[in-house]
Amino acid sequence: MQVRRLGRADYAQTWQAMRAFTQQRDGQTPDALWVLEHPPVYTLGLAGRREHLLAPGAIPVLESDRGGQVTYHGPGQVVVYTLVDLRRAGYFVRELVYRIEESVIQVLDGLGVPGGRIRGAPGIYVDVPGGTSPDSRFAGRAKIAALGIKVHRGCSYHGVALNVDMDLAPFSAIDPCGYRGLRTIDLATLGVRAGWQECADRLVERLGAHLAPIAAAPADGSGELSAAAPAAVQEKAI
Repeated sequence: MQVRRLGRADYAQTWQAMRAFTQQRDGQTPDALWVLEHPPVYTLGLAGRREHLLAPGAIPVLESDRGGQVTYHGPGQVVVYTLVDLRRAGYFVRELVYRIEESVIQVLDGLGVPGGRIRGAPGIYVDVPGGTSPDSRFAGRAKIAALGIKVHRGCSYHGVALNVDMDLAPFSAIDPCGYRGLRTIDLATLGVRAGWQECADRLVERLGAHLAPIAAAPADGSGELSAAAPAAVQEKAI
């Protein structure tokens, strides 16, 4: 798997580059991880509704072809785009999401932060004191990592964003991921002083390990899905 470190990169230009990479790749093209951070930007997924943009102000709003609703990207957030040939890897898009989430959980665990999933709401969450939410699933929890995936011709792009040390105020101007009252948090707020580069390196290492191809993986309760027919997944966003 190739790793490209892009520094701070414009969202629209990076998105177009991912689409071009995916369109042009063939069965011999190595999978890739693109590691970067974006200038401030709100992005709407394919299911995104502008009613979840409460007060975006001067921050640009871009419509994207990833799955999901609205999110915010900005400095201090580690973004890793996962460009994986799922047919060659031998697993489906939901397994890809599981593997990305597991990578983030292990990074957080290595930093002393317990992280977990919430059923039906992709991403990784941490427990925080106090707080209520219209959705009881999010009471006492805050989101620290968001995911959005697009699959085209059996290959994925977009990926995961981990909040490290950023200005969290722009999240209050949206319903994050389409959930009113969902709290967001970063590692710095939790008292973790790991820098952006350290977190990026940890996440790249874990993703590289978890996104490796498998020969076959029948469902066994571990979260892995059957690799019987990944070629059937041609177009999907999650």
